[in-house]
Amino acid sequence: MNGNEELLNYVYQNSQMGQDTIDKLIPLTKDERFQARLKEQLNDYRAIHDKAEKMLRQNGSVGKGVVTMQKVTAYMMIDLQTAINRSTEHLSEMMIKGSTMGVIEAEKNIRTYTDAEPQILDLCRELLKMEQDNIDKLKPFLA
Repeated sequence: MNGNEELLNYVYQNSQMGQDTIDKLIPLTKDERFQARLKEQLNDYRAIHDKAEKMLRQNGSVGKGVVTMQKVTAYMMIDLQTAINRSTEHLSEMMIKGSTMGVIEAEKNIRTYTDAEPQILDLCRELLKMEQDNIDKLKPFLA
């Protein structure tokens, strides 16, 4: 696998995990404003995921989905963290932590794959900006 494909797969997997997480969290909240914010984020993740998938195909590859064990672990953590506390504040905090990890990983990948094609680096930067914006837009939901 070359650097272009590795970076695209990172974006593909990150955006897939974002979608999967939000799909699990939306039914847990009754706060309509928070649900609307999550749905906006979901649409943003889908758009980036679709772009990554298209670029992968253009490069003669297919997206490598998130490893099943990673998904199971993530779902178990969501279930564990929401078993007792499903407050908007808590769910927002969970999302902020996830986006913070996304910011860190995107920064690392941008620095690792400096020789990737410019449009692929731009997509990763778009993901990075989206994660940063998500953090800022979720802060008002913290108490």
